[in-house]
Amino acid sequence: MLTNGDVERWLREDVGHHDVTNQVPGDTEGRLVAKEDGVVAGLDAARAVFEYLDCEVRLPSEDGDRIESGDMVLRVEGPAREILRGERVAVNLAGHASGIATKARRAVEAARTIADGVRIAATRKTTPGLRGIEKRAVAAAGGDTHRLDLSHMVMVKDNHVAEMGLEGAISHFRERASFATQLDVEVESPEDAPRAAEAGADIVLLDNMTPTETERAVELVTAADGEALTEASGGITVADVPDYAVTGVDVISMGALTHSAPTLDLSFRTG
Repeated sequence: MLTNGDVERWLREDVGHHDVTNQVPGDTEGRLVAKEDGVVAGLDAARAVFEYLDCEVRLPSEDGDRIESGDMVLRVEGPAREILRGERVAVNLAGHASGIATKARRAVEAARTIADGVRIAATRKTTPGLRGIEKRAVAAAGGDTHRLDLSHMVMVKDNHVAEMGLEGAISHFRERASFATQLDVEVESPEDAPRAAEAGADIVLLDNMTPTETERAVELVTAADGEALTEASGGITVADVPDYAVTGVDVISMGALTHSAPTLDLSFRTG
């Protein structure tokens, strides 16, 4: 949830202590306009910025909508000084979120061409302070947010396995986790995948495996345990998605959705 504290922090960072640039008298209106095609997101954050500055905001678009170059996605009316103060923060937030949503939608559509059931998920590779905006952008595009923070799911990773062994690590965390908390267990070879499932993993994360290895791991998990989900992860790009979707894996996790999505080009115009 966005708070006034979030907006205050963003504006304080941009406006500073002595803003001369935006000392413009009178009232005006502004429009946030797309300069390229994509999927819009981050409009809740942009609206929160302007509303904090006591401006009136209208949203002709909603997060998740496809937009084309020239489309207006937000209109604002109010004091010129306040609109100009909020402009850059709003554009940066919406452009960043829309870039993520655009990339996530491409990944979701690439997966759907192969299998309706496979989910595209984000990761915790997010920008500090902006995770909520970035995760909501993925969700608006039809993706899955995965865990939002460390409390949402236990991930048993390679370092845990190195210290306690695969079965030992799963047992260790299963004893400490709530009954409502799932265990996502990372394995690095197809042969270890059924071991994780049989030891109690709710989700078996197939880390840095090729599509061929992923397909083999899915087959082994299915044969060993019909309950555990399988998740492919590790350097997967949008172009790779069809090759992984065809393997039968349940989830494809992509850090690139949030850590390397280009900003969608948006422009703010007044008058």
